[in-house]
Amino acid sequence: MPRRTCVVVVGLFCAATFAASAQSPTDGNRTAATGMAVAPDSATLEKELQRLPWVKFRAIIEGVPKLKADVDRYGPTGWKFVEVNYQSYGWKKNINKLDDKQRSLLVQLLRQATGSR
Repeated sequence: MPRRTCVVVVGLFCAATFAASAQSPTDGNRTAATGMAVAPDSATLEKELQRLPWVKFRAIIEGVPKLKADVDRYGPTGWKFVEVNYQSYGWKKNINKLDDKQRSLLVQLLRQATGSR
């Protein structure tokens, strides 16, 4: 009897293991499994931007057309406001409005500015 119990337990364990590996991965896991880099979320990008010194921050903002247009809309006064408040201003909603191309450009510029990959 104990031998049958062991065989049943091992069989159930193997069946559960194979069933779990046969399921298709979710979208989040699919990008990780294929080796594609997952872009950081808006909050992470916002924090990375806010940690930069002003000169690097401004260069990145000027490098992303949509973000530059958002600041340029207010002229020189807008740039003065941003210089004073960029480390506490909520950039997350502006980052959320970026299309995929501009968002990837932002990520690339941030990585170059911070020296990370």
